[in-house]
Amino acid sequence: MGVISLDGYMNDADGNFDWAEPSDDEHLFVNNLQRNLGAHIYGRKLYETMRVWQDIGPDDESAVMGDYGTIWRGVDKVVVSTTLGEVTTPRTELRRDLDPDWLAQYKEGIDGDITIGGPTLAAYAIRAGLVDDFHVFINPIIVGGGTRWLPDGYRADLKQTDEHRFDNGVVYVAYEARSA
Repeated sequence: MGVISLDGYMNDADGNFDWAEPSDDEHLFVNNLQRNLGAHIYGRKLYETMRVWQDIGPDDESAVMGDYGTIWRGVDKVVVSTTLGEVTTPRTELRRDLDPDWLAQYKEGIDGDITIGGPTLAAYAIRAGLVDDFHVFINPIIVGGGTRWLPDGYRADLKQTDEHRFDNGVVYVAYEARSA
């Protein structure tokens, strides 16, 4: 799943993504998308950003954020990193590489979908043909540079499977990969 600018970046040239903070309506939509996930696979930077959800509960934040914290804690997580010393959240495994054979086997053993997050890690999985669906939240902003959502040189025919428009101008679109 990608949260991107209109020009296809996950963050700006300085690494900021504060422009992508979701509205409560968007957050509830994401909660419902992820409610039945089987696992998250993260790169180091995204894991370090997301692990805050380990401590956010229903009494700490808004109801929708507390709900997401509950969802996040209930899903297995795999962090792929050569530099992270250890993971600090339960239900989390640390791997040093994302072996395509391991991932294919892992997908078979998971009940539910798997998200692969972090643009570098996702690019690797996309190029390896391991990504079946693309989910993107397109934000009404042009940032002019940063980390691209999709890897350069990748081409695939897609079939649109869903879309949703939010009052703040964000558009969610889901696609199934037909071929790469």
